[in-house]
Amino acid sequence: MEKQKAVASLGQPSLLLPAWIKVALQANDRLKLYLSVMQSAALRAADPASSSPDWAREMAQLGLRDAVWLKEVAKTTYLQDQVLIVSELAQWLAALAADLSLMARPLCDVAEHRDAALAARRDRWLQEIETLSDEEGLSLAALNSLTHGNRRVGDSLHLLVMDLHKQLNAMAVAVATENIDGAHVWQVDEADRPLIRAFMRGLARTAALKFNHPGLDTAVTRDGARLLIQNDIGTNDAHVLVIQVEGQTIHLCYSDLHPTRFDFFRQMLQQRGFVWTVFEPRVSGELNQGKPYHVGNAVFKADDLVELQNALEAVASRIVFVIDWNRARKRLQFFVRKPVALAVLRFAAEHDLGHMAWLLAGGEQLVFEAMQTIDSEAFRIGDRLDLVLGEAVAQAFLQDLLRMASVKLRQQQPVGLIADEARLLLARVLRRRTFEFDLLAEHAAYCHALALSLSDAFEFGSDSAEAAQRAKAWERKADHLLMEARRRAERQTRWLPMVHLLEASDDIADALEEASFLHHLLLASPLPELPAPVLRVLAELADTTLAAIQDQVKAIEIARHMSEQVEPSDSEAFLQTLWRMLRAERICDDLLRSAREKIVLHLHAHPTAFSLATELAATIENATDSLLSAGYALRKLVFSKSGLAA
Repeated sequence: MEKQKAVASLGQPSLLLPAWIKVALQANDRLKLYLSVMQSAALRAADPASSSPDWAREMAQLGLRDAVWLKEVAKTTYLQDQVLIVSELAQWLAALAADLSLMARPLCDVAEHRDAALAARRDRWLQEIETLSDEEGLSLAALNSLTHGNRRVGDSLHLLVMDLHKQLNAMAVAVATENIDGAHVWQVDEADRPLIRAFMRGLARTAALKFNHPGLDTAVTRDGARLLIQNDIGTNDAHVLVIQVEGQTIHLCYSDLHPTRFDFFRQMLQQRGFVWTVFEPRVSGELNQGKPYHVGNAVFKADDLVELQNALEAVASRIVFVIDWNRARKRLQFFVRKPVALAVLRFAAEHDLGHMAWLLAGGEQLVFEAMQTIDSEAFRIGDRLDLVLGEAVAQAFLQDLLRMASVKLRQQQPVGLIADEARLLLARVLRRRTFEFDLLAEHAAYCHALALSLSDAFEFGSDSAEAAQRAKAWERKADHLLMEARRRAERQTRWLPMVHLLEASDDIADALEEASFLHHLLLASPLPELPAPVLRVLAELADTTLAAIQDQVKAIEIARHMSEQVEPSDSEAFLQTLWRMLRAERICDDLLRSAREKIVLHLHAHPTAFSLATELAATIENATDSLLSAGYALRKLVFSKSGLAA
C-alpha cells in the first residue's frame, strides 16, 4: 500500500499535511497562472492588435509544458457581445475546480485544522465554477468576479486563492519537521542543507534591521528535483517571494502591489547577476476593479556550488530592505523629490543600514522637530528640506540620519537620544551652509558654457545658428536660477546676499547670449566674411572672457568651503583667483579699443557689418564689466562669511 494511503487508513490525516501542503502550494501556482492567462486572453480579445505574453516558461516550470488546451485559451479566445468565446472553456473551468480543491484540502478537509469560513468560500466558488460550465462563453462580468482583487466589492476566486496561500504558509511553518538556522524545513535532502544554511546566513546578516516588524519567516521543502524556499516578507497578501533551486540554477518569483518597490527589489538583484522577466500589469475597469499587483521572474545560473550559495545568501540579505519600504519612501518625500527619496533608500540598502530604524525612531517627525528647533530663520512651517538646503545637501543629511538611526537603535539607545542626534546633525549642516553656493555654482556653469560656445564659434567657425539657439536655452536656465534665489529670499532673508550676487552674474549670461546672437547675424548672408584681423581680436576678447569665467567657477568652489576658520592656503587661492578674474576686465577694455580700431580699418565700407561687429565687441566687454561686479559681490560675501570687513 502507498505510504499516503496507509497513513490515511490509520485515521491520522494530519500526518499527510506536509505532502498535502506541498501539493496545495503547487496548485496555488497553477491557479494563478490559469487566471493570468485568461485575463491576458481577454485583453487581447478586446484589442486584437495588442501583443500577449509568452507563457511557455511559466507553463514549463509548473509541469504544464504539454497543456495544449491552455495555449489555445491564450491564442484563440475572442470577444462577442461582452462575452469571451473560449474554445477550451470547459477544461479551463475544470482545472480551476480541481486545483482549488487541492489547494483548500489542508485547510478544509483535516478536522483539527479546518477553517469553516474558508471551507464555505471554497464550496461557494466550486459551485460558481460548476454553474459557469453550463454557459456557452465566459462573460466579462463573470471573469471579473473570478479575478478582481477589491475586497470592497465582494469576494472573488482570486481573493480566496490569496487567503488560502497565506494560511498555507502559516501551516507550513507549524508542521515543519526540522529547523535549520531558523528555517522551518521538511522533506529535504542532505545536499539541500548547505543551500538552506547559505540562504539563512544572508537573512541573518540583515534581519536585525527590521527590528520588531513582522516578516522574514522562511519555509523550505523539496519537490522532486526542485528545492522550494518561501519567505514571508511581511503582512501584505500580494507581497510574496518564492525561490526554486534546481541543479545550479535559481528561479525566483516576486510579486508586489507597489511598482516602485518592485523595481527597487528588481534592481538590487539585477546588480547581483539575476536576469529578470517582468510582466507589466494591465489595468481594465471591466476586468479588474482592484489594484493590480506586479509579478516578475528572475533567473541566476551559477558556475559552481560556491557561486550558487553566494547568490542565495545575497538574495536573502536584500529581503529586509523591502519591508515597509513604501511607507519610508512616502515619508522621505515630505522633504525631497521622489528620485532623491529613492536614492536615499538605495543608499540605506547598499550600506546595510535599512530604513526601519528611522521609521521606528519617529520618521518624518525626527526631521520636522529638528527643523523647528534648530534655526527659526532657516526653516519656516511648510518649508521643504531640499528647497532650503539644496537637493544634494538634503540627500546627504537624510542618508546620514538613516545611518545614525540604524546604528543607535541597534545599540538599543533611547529614541530621545536619536532625536537629539538628529538636531545636532542638522545643526552641523546649517553651520557649514555651503548649500547657498549650489545655485551660484550652477549659474556659473551656464555662464562658462556660454563663454566656451562663443570662443569655439570664433575658433572653429561652428554653426552659428545652432550655437545661438543653444545659448538662448542656457541663458533661460540661468534666469530660472536667479528666480529660484529670489523666491527663497522672500522666505528667508539670509538668501538676499546670494540674490545680489546672482543678479550680477546673470548680467554676464545675458551679455554672452546677446554676443552669440550678434555673431550669428555677422555670419549671415549677404554680409562679407569678417577680415582676419577683426576676427582675431574678437576671438581674443572671447578667450579672455572665457578664462575669467573659468576663474569665477574656481573662486566659487573655493568660497563654498571657506568658513570662519579660514585656512591660509584657501584664502590665498581664493584671492589669487579673484584678482585674476578682476584683472581680466582691464585687459578686455584694452582689447575693445583694439577691436574698434580694426573694425574701423577693415569694415568702414560695410556699414551693417561695421555696426554689428562694433556692437559684438562691446557686448563681450560688457560681460567682463558684469564679471567685475560679480567678483566684488563674491568677495564681499566670502569676507562676511569669514567674519571679516569687506
